[in-house]
Amino acid sequence: MKKIRVVIVDDHILIRQGLRKILELDPVIQVIDEAGDGQGAINVARDTDCEVMLMDINMPGINGIEATKVIKRECPQVKIVALTVHDDEEYISELIKAGVSGYLLKDINPDKLIDTIKKVVKGESVIHPSITSKLLLEFNRMAEIKEEKNKFEDLTKREIQVLRLIAQGQTNKQIGKDLYISEKTVKNHITSIFRKLQVDDRTQAALCAIKAKLVQI
Repeated sequence: MKKIRVVIVDDHILIRQGLRKILELDPVIQVIDEAGDGQGAINVARDTDCEVMLMDINMPGINGIEATKVIKRECPQVKIVALTVHDDEEYISELIKAGVSGYLLKDINPDKLIDTIKKVVKGESVIHPSITSKLLLEFNRMAEIKEEKNKFEDLTKREIQVLRLIAQGQTNKQIGKDLYISEKTVKNHITSIFRKLQVDDRTQAALCAIKAKLVQI
């Protein structure tokens, strides 16, 4: 029977020993090594033929997120399962970007942990149920930020100049004087800005400019 080669990475030796005892109860899993920090995890990934790595996040020196980035870059075949007490959106987003195959909380049922290891080896991804909703919220937030940035990419250089002056509270006449263009041209630029930013008035446009850090307040 071919066994799944697993490495446990955690800075607490008691947790590593506990996980080892749990995992080795399954005849399919073989714990081939352990590491107590991120650099140790990187070294093990480089020096062994491990298939799955259980990765803690908060560790001295190189943390689990940075270690994951290095390992996935140098040893992309290694499946990494984040096993942590954190369900913070920032941790989730960073680890998903880094390329983890699973994200589990340390209060998970041992059978679920073993099942996760078997699934990621087959190419599946496993996320703890309580994290799924937060992950969706984070992805939605990132999508909104990207959408906002895309709006400003549609603005011309002249429209950005006009928008900055709007945010500074200048009138159409003052804007025209500063940019050496007519008030009619200013109005045309403003109409275009409102349409591209999907706003209805100067105040909303100014708020968009401030949020995008086009102007300092």
